[in-house]
Amino acid sequence: MVTYAAPLEDIRFLLYDVFDYEGRLHALPGCEDASRDVVDAVLEEAAKVSVGELLPLNRSGDEEGCTFENGVVRTPKGFKEAYKAFCEGGWTGLSCDPDYGGQGLPKTLQFIVDELICSTNLSFGMYPGLSHGAYNAVALHGSDTLKSVFLPKLVDGTWSGTMCLTEPQCGTDLGLIRTKAVPVDGSAIADVQSYKISGTKIFISAGEHDLTENIVHLVLAKLPDAPPGIKGISLFAVPKFLPAADGTTGPRNGVACGAIEHKMGIKASATCVMNFDDAEGYLVGTPHAGMRAMFTMMNVARLAVGIQGVGLAETAYQSAVAYARDRLQGRALSGAKSPDKAADPIIVHPDVRKNLLTMRANVEGARALAIWLGTAVDISERHPDAKARQEADDLVALLTPIVKAYFTDIGFDVTNLGVQIFGGHGYIREHGMEQLVRDARIAQLYEGTNGIQALDLVGRKLGQHMGRLLRRFFHPVLAFIEEAQEQPEMVEYVLPLGKAFARLQQATAWVAQQGLRDPEEAGAAASDYLRLFALVALAFMWARMAQVILAMPEGDRLPFHKAKLATARFYMTRVLPQNSGLFAAINAGAAPIMAPEEAWF
Repeated sequence: MVTYAAPLEDIRFLLYDVFDYEGRLHALPGCEDASRDVVDAVLEEAAKVSVGELLPLNRSGDEEGCTFENGVVRTPKGFKEAYKAFCEGGWTGLSCDPDYGGQGLPKTLQFIVDELICSTNLSFGMYPGLSHGAYNAVALHGSDTLKSVFLPKLVDGTWSGTMCLTEPQCGTDLGLIRTKAVPVDGSAIADVQSYKISGTKIFISAGEHDLTENIVHLVLAKLPDAPPGIKGISLFAVPKFLPAADGTTGPRNGVACGAIEHKMGIKASATCVMNFDDAEGYLVGTPHAGMRAMFTMMNVARLAVGIQGVGLAETAYQSAVAYARDRLQGRALSGAKSPDKAADPIIVHPDVRKNLLTMRANVEGARALAIWLGTAVDISERHPDAKARQEADDLVALLTPIVKAYFTDIGFDVTNLGVQIFGGHGYIREHGMEQLVRDARIAQLYEGTNGIQALDLVGRKLGQHMGRLLRRFFHPVLAFIEEAQEQPEMVEYVLPLGKAFARLQQATAWVAQQGLRDPEEAGAAASDYLRLFALVALAFMWARMAQVILAMPEGDRLPFHKAKLATARFYMTRVLPQNSGLFAAINAGAAPIMAPEEAWF
């Protein structure tokens, strides 16, 4: 089994020391009861649930997987009991509206708890994660009646939710969907127009399972008068069982699972083919505005998927450290470090240490960026000042594709490094490392492949509102650099950040200018640009963490703080320099990619 303990010391350092939770979030409307004591208690309990209840089911769930027979999907042994306890603990409603039974805690805290869950059992986390996305879509776009019917059940976990987008003939290009919605008379929900939904959806996570009484599918479909393309898409809530007037489940609806996929990873998460055959559904939002409503789910889901990468990477890092301390092989190049033993532990070898530090620098830098972004989400939703809400929302919009793409790249890269440190044992199932790699791989694909995230960044976010979104990141970074460069102890951290930030600014101008001239130039640069942006964003986080620690009296610095400074130094000198190569690749333009003739491939 893998080695994992919830990284609460790091999380508290980020929340309280770096991002001033008590000053910035606790004072927000609706967060008054979420004191530091409350947050600490939630974190401690989340750690117990994740390590004590979810982690023991991770390997067995992977080996058993979900089963499908006669239209019924069964989750692996122990999942039903764990899910029941999860709901009874109130975890399904952690950040949901108290008006519907939720606890109303900050979204920042939800992100952190999600990481702990993903670190210990990603497959399990998929079920409440999808439900939370459905909750968000209905809460923001559903009518009051739909909210009253669906939200309390989604919040308490007795019902779950899904996102139904992809069809056999379309994935990214949702304008090609064929699922139809036809208005009809009669409805299981009084005074709500119903529609008959017909079509097939594929790759539907948690589409069918045995954990909940009902499943609410959020389905993209087209009305008879729909204009072509994505402008003709509407969103519908289609329950597995029709809701009864007393709040219970009524008769079975015309929706069924046709098959489950046999996957590389997340095997305990049911990925389903869902068939809708004149299923009764209810419009969420307005006709032909389904993409806007669905993006409410997808944007939250993209941040959540990024967190999946961080969670898996953290477990890989901790497991690799434990193994490297115990595994005896060879002697240190500078002489024996454990002369009383037959060999030294492999943690003495430079290449192993480089891999471990690369893992740590990426994981902890990403966690910092995730928590910073989480605070922005809370400010965008709760701050009393409209300007502050808008600025925070701009930052979230800008960084969402970066978080989704880079964090999931980190997840795969770091879990692979973990296998490398384990050597042959990492390739063997019993150690749990190969499962982390398999589970991490999907995160680079679903909720929009990472290439699509890069196109979203350069094609939509850079130019949006005349570059307003970019200013929400560029201005704070520039202000930080100008302030920190006056502090002598910060030079080794802020100087590399400043150089990389200058390259990011130049690359941004290049992409903007060349993209206007030729869209393929922007497309060819997109993935490299996103990675360059991410490297700078993590450097900003590491410099901020270093500044906080250096402001402490040296006698007050714990070994934890000293390790942080060492990792920040490693990031600036051994990871951030990748920005030079990315900058050169961006400036090479599209020709090396687009000039080769198709027949040459």
